[in-house]
Amino acid sequence: MNQILIGKGDQQVKLSAKYGNRHGIIAGATGTGKTISLLLLAEGFSRMGVPVFISDVKGDVSGLAMAGTADDKIMARVTQVGAEGYGNEPNPVVFWDIYGRAGHPVRTTISEMGPSLLSRILELNETQAGTLEIAFQLADEEGLLLLDLDDLRAILNFIADNRKEITGRYGLVSPQSVAAIQRSLFSLEREGGRTLFGEPALALADLLRTDLTGRGIINILAADQLILKPRLYSSFLLWLLSELFENLPEVGDLEIPRLVLFFDEAHLLFNDAPAALRQRVEQVVRLIRSKGVGVYFCSQLPDDIPNQILGQLGNRIQHALRAYTPRDQKAVQIAAETFVPNPKLNVASVISQLGVGEALVSTLQDNGVPMPVERAIIAPPRCLMGAISPEERTAVRARSPIGSKYDTHVNRESAYEILGRRTLEKVEVKAAPRQRQDDVRRPPEQEQGMLGDILWGTKKRQGMVETLAKQAVRTAGSQIGRQIVRGILGGILGGSSRR
Repeated sequence: MNQILIGKGDQQVKLSAKYGNRHGIIAGATGTGKTISLLLLAEGFSRMGVPVFISDVKGDVSGLAMAGTADDKIMARVTQVGAEGYGNEPNPVVFWDIYGRAGHPVRTTISEMGPSLLSRILELNETQAGTLEIAFQLADEEGLLLLDLDDLRAILNFIADNRKEITGRYGLVSPQSVAAIQRSLFSLEREGGRTLFGEPALALADLLRTDLTGRGIINILAADQLILKPRLYSSFLLWLLSELFENLPEVGDLEIPRLVLFFDEAHLLFNDAPAALRQRVEQVVRLIRSKGVGVYFCSQLPDDIPNQILGQLGNRIQHALRAYTPRDQKAVQIAAETFVPNPKLNVASVISQLGVGEALVSTLQDNGVPMPVERAIIAPPRCLMGAISPEERTAVRARSPIGSKYDTHVNRESAYEILGRRTLEKVEVKAAPRQRQDDVRRPPEQEQGMLGDILWGTKKRQGMVETLAKQAVRTAGSQIGRQIVRGILGGILGGSSRR
């Protein structure tokens, strides 16, 4: 059957694939077993043929690529929970990394990221965000592709150079706002953000793949370094969620999900998010299940998730919480109130008494009704419970069928090149009349003799004067070109525009 055995208390607790797209949460204090529950669910979905995407914050999710070892302790747990047919085995895994070091480079374009999330990444104020919106609109009207940061800088410099005209068309554009955006781009680049933008951009179809045996591919994003830039990390995950919502067709309730996402450190998705952005994310989470996508948030405290989203999470695994502070005590109470009561359990007390590998579990049963909460011993996953070595990661990456598609960066003509060429053409047009005038005024006596040939050249060889003139034009063009630096376009939480 299409079910995942999560664990056993008074009875076995299973997650039905039919309700896998109803979202879920894995919560608990550090060291209580959240990662084990995540591994269990991920490989369970994969065995059903469901592709999975996981953000790997600590690096220990990489063990999904290798078979585990069944020692006496694990086999005792297998017997305790009644896991029939248990056997250690690896999972089909593809590693991704925004920085391209621990996996295939994962990129998007400036257009696809859109002004809303870019403003969040760049930490722009309302006025600066408005200038960025103008940059996107202008690029659309001019037919300029915005693929990477160089393209964004190019369009911003174009706005600065034509500020009066653009202000008349779109509203006030201040040089201070443009300069502030440029400084933010510099900071983003210094933190490694340049590698996120460019081509080939991630194709969503490559996250929806199965292997030759029909098992769902588990896509693991290396986020141990990315998590150090919380806004970049969270904005990328929000972009991915939005892209899936915007591009996948409606499919209703399927027997198994089309894709399941696991977002670790989920609180970062909502920290400092503007009200409009948070509202849109809440809407996406509520509606994306109709696209066949399940979203599972992993966090220490359940109240890290906004109430409007928490109410959408029908499948819950709650590991131990320690009530050391007033906030912890409140979180325990909130967690207890989110479960369907079980008369045999005082949930608020049990949460702080759970051992490692234990959890309070409630999943959706027939007709989508949540089961009463059960205190359960969590089943062991079949994969390696821990991080793999760099050499093992490299070997897995070398076997990937999509490496040739993403490992080589492509830089096609876009806003940076087009605006740079326009600037150079303007410089050459201005220089041409003066060059023709100099030719007319050339003294007849300079037409003859060795000195004349050196200065003015012959039919077969250009002279010194012509060489210096061309060099001056090239120098002027390159100086202006260097001022252009590259650009942005598109829409995230309102539609994307890959062209």
